[in-house]
Amino acid sequence: MDGSSVTDAALKQDYLERARALAPLLREAGDEIEKNRQTSEHVVEAMVERGIFKMLLPKSIGGGELDPLTYTAVLEILAAADGSTAWSLGQNSGCSMIAPYLSPGMAVEVFGGPRGILAWGPELPGAGKCSAVDGGYRVTGRWGFATGSRHASWLGAHCPVFEGDGSPRMGKNGRQVVRTIIVPKIEAKIIDNWQVLGLRGTGSDSYELTDHFVPEARTALRDDPETRHEAGPLYQFTSGMIYAMSFSHVSMGIARGAYDAFIELARDKVPRGAKGTLRTNNVIQSQVAQCEAKLKSARAYLRGVVAEMWQEAQAKGSIGGDHHPQLRLAATWAIHQARDVVATVYHAAGATAIFESNPLERRMRDIHAGTQQGQGRPIHFETVGQMLMGLPPEGRMFR
Repeated sequence: MDGSSVTDAALKQDYLERARALAPLLREAGDEIEKNRQTSEHVVEAMVERGIFKMLLPKSIGGGELDPLTYTAVLEILAAADGSTAWSLGQNSGCSMIAPYLSPGMAVEVFGGPRGILAWGPELPGAGKCSAVDGGYRVTGRWGFATGSRHASWLGAHCPVFEGDGSPRMGKNGRQVVRTIIVPKIEAKIIDNWQVLGLRGTGSDSYELTDHFVPEARTALRDDPETRHEAGPLYQFTSGMIYAMSFSHVSMGIARGAYDAFIELARDKVPRGAKGTLRTNNVIQSQVAQCEAKLKSARAYLRGVVAEMWQEAQAKGSIGGDHHPQLRLAATWAIHQARDVVATVYHAAGATAIFESNPLERRMRDIHAGTQQGQGRPIHFETVGQMLMGLPPEGRMFR
């Protein structure tokens, strides 16, 4: 094994150890994160100090540029401790994938500092627009679901571009050009509307800009290979691919946390009218075994697909389109299996699980909030099924 391989292996292990060291802190802060609907400042600072928000940033600007398997393993560890914090990190990390498409100087300006954290909401029809003017764009719009925005320093938005005469700017592909704009968070109007059932701690607020000037340098064509400044294999992955693998791993982490909490509960709880503890019940034993199989098989499938994509990115400098439906299928399947595992152990725990003091209660809400998000939509199964049977897909694979 050469020296670089040893270094890479040590770096991967180091990041996993950083995540394991953070996990107890996240568990202890869970109630506070839930109450305040945002990741606690002392937790954010601990993550900043350990470089957790910079895992996917290019090494050229001080980032970790981690391989996707190590990055997602970190997410999974943190999600087992607190789902909201890990979900926010997954969103912030996906947003950081814009860095290779900014000029090197602008990438440093946005991401180079210790709190170089970016958040944005999804691309939604009619959410906003940017009109071309001298030196940049005038942006007006409202966007939502800005997960992780409360601890971010920057906000972004994906905006269809219009020329000065009001006509849409069209791209080579025949569709309207959409640019990603980035602004300091203090320049946006924040709308506190994150009152939700689960993943409360993500602080996924809405935000507005009104006729706001954004210089050209603070805009980019997201995932456009012609404008990419970094050649590393990590940046062969689109931000949509990163979101798929991120939120599926977070879901599995939430499920693993629920599973482990139930195993601990089952050792001591004697259900009303029963003679023995939960773990002596034959039905419970069967359910636990099936949950273990669901989690491990879904995880193996997902990480196997990611590994194949990573190997191809390293070997060929690109990722073939045949991997795209496999990632979409594996990610969606993992999210649904994670949901089923949490539901199974939650119901098996009985009335104990309904109290906020029980670790299963929040995880039940978090996993169901997560499956409502775009990455867990059941329609993805239809899209992949169409492709597997040689039909044109009706939906987009990644956004």
